[in-house]
Parts: sequence; structure tokens; C-alpha cells
Amino acid sequence: MASALRGSLVSLVKGLSGPQWQLLASRPLSVSAALCGPEAPPARADATFKVTMLPGDGVGPELMTAVKDVFRAGDVPVEFEEIHLSEVQNMASEEKLEQVLTSMKTNKVAMKGKIHTPMEFKGELASYEMRLRRKLDLFANVVHVNSLPGYSTRHNNLDLVIIREQTEGEYSSLEHESVPGVIECLKIITRANIMKLADGLFLQCCAEIAELYPKIKFETIIIDNCCMQLVQNPYQFDVLVMPNLYGNIIDNLAAGLVGGAGVVPGESYSGEARATPFAQAVGRNIANPTAMLLSAANMLRHLNLEYHSNMVSDAVKRVIKQGKVRTRDLGGYATTSDFVRVVTENLRHRPVR
Repeated sequence: MASALRGSLVSLVKGLSGPQWQLLASRPLSVSAALCGPEAPPARADATFKVTMLPGDGVGPELMTAVKDVFRAGDVPVEFEEIHLSEVQNMASEEKLEQVLTSMKTNKVAMKGKIHTPMEFKGELASYEMRLRRKLDLFANVVHVNSLPGYSTRHNNLDLVIIREQTEGEYSSLEHESVPGVIECLKIITRANIMKLADGLFLQCCAEIAELYPKIKFETIIIDNCCMQLVQNPYQFDVLVMPNLYGNIIDNLAAGLVGGAGVVPGESYSGEARATPFAQAVGRNIANPTAMLLSAANMLRHLNLEYHSNMVSDAVKRVIKQGKVRTRDLGGYATTSDFVRVVTENLRHRPVR
């Protein structure tokens, strides 16, 4: 159920409908893996997809370099339009924000690292990260928490989806503002017994929509109980839907169940990769690029580059399953560069030089 619902969420993406979607769909694409032999390379795409890339802060630039290295080794037909936007590095302005928005709206697809929000107040409550979400109406963040074969944790064979509303609520500088949304769900997480206005409204909207889908089991759970239940018995959950602040808590907790934020990909939909700034690792070549590479693979699947998507994700999972090269967060000693090098060696197709 989790994988099926996750796949259907692609239909949430706005701006890819009508003539714009037809234009994208009409582009010549590479032959999918299903049409090739297991060792046969794909037909080269006659068109290159342009993708906006925002490296962000912390280890974001290093993780984006990992993606570019793997794409280059796999001859992936994607060209990145790289733009640096950072509040903490004094690379943020209204002009830069408009440049980013123009690029994203033109390319329709983007890869983004975490844009760190300074602790000090500079006269604007909403961070650049939040302003990007609102201007692009990126209302849904979807995280697929999935156990990776070959890496054992306390709970193995996990497969659940976390859907987080990410433009409203306390976590978005809108403590007293809430807008009803249309949500399809299995488990709704709130604190409606205390937060009667904001969470109560969220729960009410979910209940109203749930009546339209009687075949989907609708349940509610309080956030603190949900955290405990996730640690004790995560297998009882399939799809979880929640407001912004709770989503930030739950998706990090759930990521910890399968290895940490470094191995769990995520996407933002308008009707981003799971990456934290990880300041301690900046410049040390120790960050785990797994989550960013799997997010990149999901992006390729969204672009209908099925062969290249499988090629990247299979190579990453093969390296983890082999267990010979692991970064420090997974109990190994490999550097970011070591991991990327072995991933490229495991790509099914490498261009002939």
C-alpha cells in the first residue's frame, strides 16, 4: 500500500499538466530497462533534461558533487543549472531568490540541499527555505522510509510513507494561521486534544475527505503516542499524514529506524532530499550520499528515465548490501569519495571512452 500511494503522489505535481506536460512527455527518452537486456546499454536520449540544482548549506555541496559524479559516470542525460542560495553564507537576496524561482519554474524539476536558517532574527520571520516552498506551493513533503537490504537495524523490513504538510503551522512562522487542505490518508497524527484550533482544523479537514474514500482505513493518533509506537512497533504503520512541525519530528525519528537521515530519500510536491546541514561534517569528506543519490534516482524516474533511475538506485543498494564500503554513520570507515567511487563502479552501464 505504501509503495502504491507513494507512486500516485506524482499526480500532485502542479505545473506539469496540460500543454506543459505534453511538451515534457513528447521529448525523446532513453529506452527503459524493461526493453533492454540486462547488460545492454540504453539508447541515448536525443534530448537532455535541464534540472535546477541548489546545493544549500552544510554538506549539501559535497552531496551534490556526489550526484554529479555518478550521473557523469552513468551518462545520465541531465544538465544541472546550479545556483547557490544561502542565508548563512551571505548568498541570499531578493534578486537571487527570483533567479532560483525562475529557474525552477522553467525547468519544472529541482534538486535542493538544506538551506540553513540563521538563529538570529533579521526582520523577516519566514526563511528563504519557507519562502521557496510557499511561492512554489510545495505543500507536501513525502519521505519513504524503507529498510535497505544488507544493513541490519533493530527493526528490519520496514516500509512506510510519511506525508508532511510543509507550508503552514508553527514550523513555518504562521503560528496563528491555518488553511484547510485536501488530504488522503491512513493514519492522521495531531495533538488536537491540546491544539484544538490548528490541529483540530487539520483533523476535521482530514475526516471530511476520508468520508469520500471509505475503502481507506482512517485512524488518528496523538503525536507523543505515535513516537512511542514507532519505536516499539513500527510495522503497524503504513502511511502517516501530519502537519508541518510533527512531520519534522516523525520523519527524523523514522529515518533513525533504518539507518539515519543519510539513507532516506524524500521529495517535495506541489500539487526535497532528506538532508540536514550536518555542520560537523563540512569539508571532512565523511557525509553519507545515499539519501541524495536515491532522491536523484527518484527524480530520474519522475522524468521517465526509468533505466537510468534503476541504474543509480541499484548501484547504491548493491554497495550497501555488499557491506564492504560504508560511511561512518553506518558503522564503516569509508569517505564520501570512497562510497561514490564504488557506486560508479557498480553502475550497470558506463559510457565507452
